[in-house]
Amino acid sequence: MIIDFHTHIFPDKIAGATIEKLSKASDSPAYTDGTKDGLQRSMEESGVDISVVLPVVTKPQQFTSVNRYAREITPEQFCGGGEFLSFGGIHPDTENYKAEVDQIADMGLKGIKLHPDYQRVFIDDIRYMRIMDRAAERGLIVVAHAGVDVGLPEVVHCTPKRVERVLRQIDGGILIMAHMGGWNCWEDVEKYLAGSRLYFDTAYSLGHMEDEQFVRLSRKHGMDKILFATDSPWDGQKEFLSRIREMNMKEDEKKAILGENARRILEL
Repeated sequence: MIIDFHTHIFPDKIAGATIEKLSKASDSPAYTDGTKDGLQRSMEESGVDISVVLPVVTKPQQFTSVNRYAREITPEQFCGGGEFLSFGGIHPDTENYKAEVDQIADMGLKGIKLHPDYQRVFIDDIRYMRIMDRAAERGLIVVAHAGVDVGLPEVVHCTPKRVERVLRQIDGGILIMAHMGGWNCWEDVEKYLAGSRLYFDTAYSLGHMEDEQFVRLSRKHGMDKILFATDSPWDGQKEFLSRIREMNMKEDEKKAILGENARRILEL
């Protein structure tokens, strides 16, 4: 089973405008049209079995609509082919973080996406830490954007050093730092985070970091904690799969990255 742990889609009525805006801000052409059907076609062409969709709540008022859509696109049971599994979203400025984390868990979603740059809060802020604590209590996985965001490069709200502080405060739960622990901060990732209990995903990283650096960092951190991810629509699933398969790694390492690690933590 091949699982892409980091993708984005938008409701049809806003997908076009959203993709245009984000593409312009990041100077990154999109590989799909940002719709559910567009990602479905990409999965069929590449052979991806499940795409994990990671919504971002950019203001507290979006909580209900974002998580309603997340629930709508996630099936009650998985057949193992061409399906979506959406996480929920939450904003750190919510006044009812416990109730909202509980609602995400009660909806049957498996995790929460945080985006410190879009939400303009540092990852080691108490507002995030209490959300991560509650998520761990409810058995929810937490994925956070880490490192530079190419569309918002001025302030990096989730650096490896700040994540290290989080690890000293948050004991439990599954925490995933996207973009190999911190986009374009990979030397600090290797210095401060490699070998920790965190998971890293590969989103928007392959091709932006040297293959040798990717393999070295993955082995130093632990191949059992690396998750295949593309950041679709900002990178192509077919292209990412080809790059992983062509890398100088053992076959069991590739299998772990492409699906076995994700399947284990998602309990599929």
